[in-house]
Amino acid sequence: MLAVNVPSYSYMPPEANVLYQQACTLEYQHNYKEAIAKVLEAINIAGEDALLYTKLAGLYSDTDQYDKAIEAYNTVVKLRPDDAFVYISIGNIYENQAKYIQALEAYNQALKIFPQYKYNYLNIANVQYQMNDYPAAIENYTKFLDTYSNHKEARESLANAYLASKQAENAVEQYSKLYDADSENFKDYANYGLALFQTKDYTKAAEFLEKAIEKDPDSLTSHISLALSYQELEKNEQAMQQYQIVFEQAPNLHSVRFDYANLLADMGKNGEAIAQYKIYVNNYPKDVRAYKNLGLVYKRINDYDNTILNYEKAIALDGDDIDIKKELASCYHMKKDYQTALKYYDEVLQAKPDDYDTKVNKAIALHALNRYEDAIALYKEILSTKANPVVEGNLTDALIAQGEIDLNAKNYTKAQEEFEEAISKGAKESFAYYGLAKSYRANGMNDKAGEFYEKAIALAPEKTLYSNEYAEFIAEINSAAVSVPVVTTNPESSTEVTPVVAPVNTQNIQEGKLPSISLENSENENVVNVANVDKSKDLILKGDENYKKDEFDLALKNYKAALKINPNDEVTLLKIGNIYKLEDDNNKALDFYKKAIFVNPDYTDGWFNLGLAYANDNNISKSKECFEKVISLNAEYAYAYYALAIAYEGEDDKEQAVKNYQLFLKYNKDKSMVKVVEDRINSLQR
Repeated sequence: MLAVNVPSYSYMPPEANVLYQQACTLEYQHNYKEAIAKVLEAINIAGEDALLYTKLAGLYSDTDQYDKAIEAYNTVVKLRPDDAFVYISIGNIYENQAKYIQALEAYNQALKIFPQYKYNYLNIANVQYQMNDYPAAIENYTKFLDTYSNHKEARESLANAYLASKQAENAVEQYSKLYDADSENFKDYANYGLALFQTKDYTKAAEFLEKAIEKDPDSLTSHISLALSYQELEKNEQAMQQYQIVFEQAPNLHSVRFDYANLLADMGKNGEAIAQYKIYVNNYPKDVRAYKNLGLVYKRINDYDNTILNYEKAIALDGDDIDIKKELASCYHMKKDYQTALKYYDEVLQAKPDDYDTKVNKAIALHALNRYEDAIALYKEILSTKANPVVEGNLTDALIAQGEIDLNAKNYTKAQEEFEEAISKGAKESFAYYGLAKSYRANGMNDKAGEFYEKAIALAPEKTLYSNEYAEFIAEINSAAVSVPVVTTNPESSTEVTPVVAPVNTQNIQEGKLPSISLENSENENVVNVANVDKSKDLILKGDENYKKDEFDLALKNYKAALKINPNDEVTLLKIGNIYKLEDDNNKALDFYKKAIFVNPDYTDGWFNLGLAYANDNNISKSKECFEKVISLNAEYAYAYYALAIAYEGEDDKEQAVKNYQLFLKYNKDKSMVKVVEDRINSLQR
């Protein structure tokens, strides 16, 4: 604030001037009461002298008699209406009283009278900052610093305004200037560290937050921010120490327990993580994230009952969350409650009819319920969009199983078609050939029947049923028995075909921030019924374990070995890309993300991570194309809109930025992001 005393240019009567000088002496001696009395006595002599009222207002202000000071300044305004500094003094008083609207009016009036007085921009900016009008405050701090670039307090306030308005990069720039100019006297380590954290410069953030704690060991904010920085750097033990300090100082600070629980879960401390999540949900029972993460931790330890319990609580809070419904379907599937799993699969497909994984899982559930014809139809629909060896194998199995049903029901022509199709797809099960032989025999196609009896026997010579029936068939042929035999079912001939019964669960791996660290990216749980694909799954699981331990070279080795078995696994391609991105090898990351979308052009997560990688290369045009592709595939993919908004904002296209931020809010499920994005929208619309 700036207090200004401006001399009068009027001529004061001698008697009044003597009293004025006495008042000045008394003021110097801090005898304000007597000084005020002298000024009032002088005013009785020279009531039109602005200098006397200016002095009186200053004395009232020094003695905290603000209403009387304002009254005296208002008299000065009447006597000298064009005196900008009187309005500045009035603004100072209102600012001291936290009457920011009146203070701003006074400062603006001074600006109107005397726009060349640049210091007034600082007064205006300070008031706007107090009113949380950060964009306006930033504008006026900048105008002030254009003239007074070395003004430390103004630059600190500008940095704080940027931080408060979520412009972390700009805040970092200002804090950096302050630190570089005078590192020895720099004090704002906590805010600088927080700004660095928000720009994802976690290493440097940790450095400055450590300094902040050295200066102020009791700063909870610094301990929390440092814990989160360590967490992002995967320095889990150090992060845990910071959380423990926080809870020692503030045991009831339960808002932090969500991130602490995430840390414990990342460290594999599942029981401790569950305990912390429970404390958190007891205090924040409407935070859907906590129930989702609790469910995920229970799922890790194969406690599907508690997994389902927590996912259903999440659904009760957010009935439109398709990801939770997919998780619920997966859990019921793993519990072999296929009927309930189907209910959730249908709800997911109602919202996302082209969800590939859900279609596959629904087909598997139908298969497991022996609803073979429904499963066959869905398997074929899936294969019409993308080749998949697991689905191919399951389709073959379902055709054989349905063929047996039709064979037993004497639907010989239909059974024949089903067995023929299964064999054309490479079926190796001997029963497919045996069943086709019986179908041909029943339809009077003896030459083909004999051929396929022989193939069935060659595939399973130990099955005496096949050879005995073939011998009977030959005897009939040789004795010219023309009658069509009655096909019977021997219990030994029944073939139970086991489909893939574990749901596909593609990881939803996204890199863009989330107000906190999320556990929603679950491991791929494909269980396959072919030895090679079993091996592929084992390699992927090993790779996932390596990844958790930061053993990236081993993870890459196992993921790439899995790809040799199944080169069309877009999820594993994506995981490899993510490792290269973590290792700052953006070119290789781009390469593997491209492979993922080449394998599956509808893979939304692949397109999204490809967009992030392009953005990392400052290829904004390409990144925008990728995010728009994500939206074309899934119009509810919230963070694609968020990424697009950031890209447009970087291009200064405020209209498109606002439009995409608004679409993000429409589909966003993360309530912690709402205020952040609303602030951005408000800032852009000013």
